[in-house]
Amino acid sequence: MSGPNLRAIWAIYTFELHRFRRTLLTGLLVPVITTSLYFVVFGGAIGSRMTEIDGIPYAAFIVPGLIMMSMFTESIFNASFGIYMPKFTGTIYELLSAPVSAAETVTAYVGAAATKAFIVGIIIFATAHLFVDISVAHPVAMIAFMVLIAISFCLFGFILGIWAQSFEQLQVIPMLIIMPMTFLGGAFYSIHMLADPWRTITLFNPIVYLISGFRWTFFGKGDVGIEYSIAFIAAMLALCLAVVGWMFRSGYRLKK
Repeated sequence: MSGPNLRAIWAIYTFELHRFRRTLLTGLLVPVITTSLYFVVFGGAIGSRMTEIDGIPYAAFIVPGLIMMSMFTESIFNASFGIYMPKFTGTIYELLSAPVSAAETVTAYVGAAATKAFIVGIIIFATAHLFVDISVAHPVAMIAFMVLIAISFCLFGFILGIWAQSFEQLQVIPMLIIMPMTFLGGAFYSIHMLADPWRTITLFNPIVYLISGFRWTFFGKGDVGIEYSIAFIAAMLALCLAVVGWMFRSGYRLKK
């Protein structure tokens, strides 16, 4: 039994990263500018009126939410665009006929997209230090969270890229579903600040568990228990892997 085709994985992975390097300045500058604006508006204007949440300075409190918000966007965009372009140009058939398995293809595309998203997350984390002093209570857990969330949302973006039949469809779910859910998921506030029934309704927003878990790695506390956050990430990862596997086995929007 032969092992994985590492040369094929590396070739696709480096090709996707090369596409990222061609837009390196824009890809890195936009998150820095966006993060700076969020700190000016939320950290400065709102933070001057809401000094602390759960004993955490407001400017520091929003850092995990800012990182997650950018990583969600980058993960979905990079992974969906990466697999959609071969479909759009017709080169997907060359990929499907090559001696590269579905697992190797997914590993390369998702790995490259997750690498980009992780780099953006680290840059935003570094940028945040220009505006606020922030320490991380569980640095290893923080890195693990970033890696798992990047992989999970890149898998979701990969699914979206296969499903989409136009550039407009690529934007529908990230802009109309993921972004609103992120803003309503406690990125800039604690859900405990909400009155019932809104607080209970918010618990049905899956983004709450991701942001809360990531915030726990910073401050040792979150809106929900860390065990729920870990369980949700594991469930999302398993579901996305199952869907991707089904897409390749059935050829859904890949071979027809």
